[in-house]
Amino acid sequence: MRMPVVTVLITTYNYGRFLEEAIESVVSQDYPQDRVQIVVVDDGSTDDTAERVKKYGSQIEYFYQANGGQASALNLGMAKARGEIVALLDADDLFLPGKLTRVAEAFARHPSAGMVYHRLQEWHMESGERRESNFPLVSGDIYKVPAQFHAYRPHPTSCVSFRRAPLERLLPIPEGIRMLADAYTVNLIPFIAPILAIPESLVTYRLHGKNSYFADENQCSPEARGRRQQQWAIVIDGMTKWLSDNGYTRKQPSVRSFLDRWTLYREAEEFVLRPPGRFHFFLHLLLYNRCYGPHLSRRLRVINRVNALGALVVGYKHFHLLEKWRLAAVGAVKRAFGGGEASGERML
Repeated sequence: MRMPVVTVLITTYNYGRFLEEAIESVVSQDYPQDRVQIVVVDDGSTDDTAERVKKYGSQIEYFYQANGGQASALNLGMAKARGEIVALLDADDLFLPGKLTRVAEAFARHPSAGMVYHRLQEWHMESGERRESNFPLVSGDIYKVPAQFHAYRPHPTSCVSFRRAPLERLLPIPEGIRMLADAYTVNLIPFIAPILAIPESLVTYRLHGKNSYFADENQCSPEARGRRQQQWAIVIDGMTKWLSDNGYTRKQPSVRSFLDRWTLYREAEEFVLRPPGRFHFFLHLLLYNRCYGPHLSRRLRVINRVNALGALVVGYKHFHLLEKWRLAAVGAVKRAFGGGEASGERML
């Protein structure tokens, strides 16, 4: 069987110091190199990126543009892509050996799949530690199973590859999305085609302290969290517009699940910086229980409803005390009746 052409699309901005390693991780793949197109889009770098790319000659198709953000860079790269499959790679990440072969084989076995994605290996450069990720994986036609939108999480850029034909229905990505532009395509592709998850790490995600986006809650300052909220708000608004423009409405269960999932995320992020009023928080908890209720035990659903009512009394700022009291009460009852330690199950 003739292997399909795969375009590896690398977008970069002042990551010249990492870029060569990223390219080497592609050219060293066991996939036939005459079936690999490597496209590098330089989004206005002022470092030595261009000089570093020159050494590869015709192996690399290099395009420079004035700084326009991630969506702009991805749109340019995808316009230059010739491959049936488009694999994304951040300039500071690395493909692990066998990545392209595994992805191409997965697409071949599942001809209806619009996207293949996989787990990653985190490389903490300060400590040298390498750690396997444990992101939840969802496969299938989740448009037909609306509840799965609440379990589906977008993975980092370098974990995703698209079949070009369904991807083109999402292009161009709105260029107001300067960050998280890949999340726009990753979240919307289930409305067009099934997705497939490979349960192994096929990329090294480098953590070097200057990553454009990394959701480490312990290190996220209020300013950084505010910027992240703004970035996600632009992406969510863009996704909502695409759905509306393409005839999708809240009357469809999958659309309602999708929009509710992102409403919950947006509100939870906003609440950290701007605590909500009691009634707003009460409605948020009710929506959470409605969306995630099917995945919870009956006992947890009941407790969540009680907690929602309790939120009307204690409010958002003191809600964590209500949760502590609930866990203490459950533990006391279990110990009194020989049920062992409290499970510590977490609802929100």
